[in-house]
Amino acid sequence: MKSPLERSDLERFLDLLPDEPAELVRKDKNFKALGLDAADYTTRNQVIGVLLEHPELMQRPVVIRGERAVIARPSEKVEALL
Repeated sequence: MKSPLERSDLERFLDLLPDEPAELVRKDKNFKALGLDAADYTTRNQVIGVLLEHPELMQRPVVIRGERAVIARPSEKVEALL
């Protein structure tokens, strides 16, 4: 959060993640408090845009190993990556 990600970082995450782009966005109380609608953030460009504007909405942690990555929630996903 102290060093926000750049567009190129988010693009790399989306390239490596097997999930749909929308999975990288947290749809929590902050998302709702901002008045956002999940249906508006499904494409790669929409996800990158919302995360550049609101980096706190990014699912964390993202673990990268080589040319693969996972959103490590639940933590068992990391085991599959390793």
